Amino acid sequence: MNRLSVRTRLTLVYGSLFLVTSAVLVAVTYWMTVRSMDAGFGLEDDPAITNADLQALTAGDRVGALMDLRGRAEQAMAERKANVLERLLRGALVTMGALGVVAVAIGYVVAGRVLRPIHTVTATARRLSESTLYERIGLAGPQDEIKDLADTFDGMLDRLHRAFDAQRRFVANASHELRTPLTINRTVLEVALASKRNPPETKALADVLLGNTARHERLIDGLLLLARSEREPAAPDELDLAEVARGALDQFDRDFEARLDPARVSGDPVLLERCVANLVENAVKYNVPDGWVRVRTGTAGHEGFVEVVNTGRIVPEYEVANIFEPFRRLRADRVGSADGAGLGLSIVRAVVGAHGGSIETVPRPEGGLSITVRLPAPSLR
Repeated sequence: MNRLSVRTRLTLVYGSLFLVTSAVLVAVTYWMTVRSMDAGFGLEDDPAITNADLQALTAGDRVGALMDLRGRAEQAMAERKANVLERLLRGALVTMGALGVVAVAIGYVVAGRVLRPIHTVTATARRLSESTLYERIGLAGPQDEIKDLADTFDGMLDRLHRAFDAQRRFVANASHELRTPLTINRTVLEVALASKRNPPETKALADVLLGNTARHERLIDGLLLLARSEREPAAPDELDLAEVARGALDQFDRDFEARLDPARVSGDPVLLERCVANLVENAVKYNVPDGWVRVRTGTAGHEGFVEVVNTGRIVPEYEVANIFEPFRRLRADRVGSADGAGLGLSIVRAVVGAHGGSIETVPRPEGGLSITVRLPAPSLR
C-alpha cells in the first residue's frame, strides 16, 4: 500500500467509501422491502384462492379446506416474495457495481485535479538548481492548505537565492583577498632566493617559506575549486570521457595502463578533467614503489564511466567511506603525500554529484583501490 501513489490511494478511498455506503443503502432497502411485503401480503391478495375455493369453504369440510387453502396461499406468497426479493437484490447489486466503477473513475479524475497543484510544486522543485533559483511556483487560487505550501516553498527559494548570491560574492572576494598576499609573498621569496647578497641561511629559510606558500596556494585553489564543483553546470557541453581522461593523463610525467573507449556524457569539461586528474593523482600518491595505475573509460547501459585502479596497501572497508571527506587521508604513508591538501577526492565527489553521477569505490584484496565514476548519457540529463 505504501508503494501506491497518493492519487491511487485517494481513488481507492473514494471508491471504498462509495461501495460501503451503497452496501448499507442496499441492505436497508432490502430490509424495508421485506418488512413491507410481510405486512402487505394477505390471503385475499393471493391468486391461488379462487371463487370455487371460496364456495368450497361454505359447502364442504370447512376446516380441512381452509387448512389446504391456507397452505397453498402461504406457499404461493413465499414464492412470490422470494422472486421479488431476488430480482430486487440482483438489480441492486448490478447497479451498485456499475455505479462503483463510475465512482472509482470519477474519484481518479477528482483526485488528479486536487493533486495538480502538488504536481506543480514537485515539478518546480525538480527543475531547480543553483542556476535556476530565480524560478517561483506562483500558485494561483484560493488561500487553502496547498497554496500555503506553495507560498512557503517560494519563500524558502527566496532565502536560498539570497544565500547562494552571498556565497558567490564571498568566493569571489576570498579568491582575490587570499591570492593577492600569497602572490606578493611568493614574489618576495623568489627575489630573496635569486639575490646573491643574501647568505645561505636566508636562502634556506626563503626556500622553506616558498614551499609553505606554494602549499597554501594549492589549498586555496582546492577550496575554491571545491566550492565551484558543488554547483551544477549552468551550460553543460556534450563531450567524450575518453578525451577528458586523455587530457588528464597528459598532466602526469609517467606511464599508465590506459584503455580509453568512447563514452559520451554531458557536463563541464574543465571540472570533469579535474575530476579524472584528481582520481589519477590519488592513485599515484597512494601507490607503492614500482606499482601501476590503470585507467579505463567506456559505456555501461545508459551511463559513461571512468575507472581508475591502482596498486597499494590493503585498504580496510571502514576507511573507504571517509576518504571522500575534506582533509581526510589514509593513515598509511604515501608517495609524495606532502604535495596534497586533502581535498582531491572531495572535489571528485562534488563534481560527480553536480553532474548527477555516482561513485563506486572497491578495495582490492591484494591492495589498492578501484574507483569507478559513472555519469549519465546526455539524453538522460
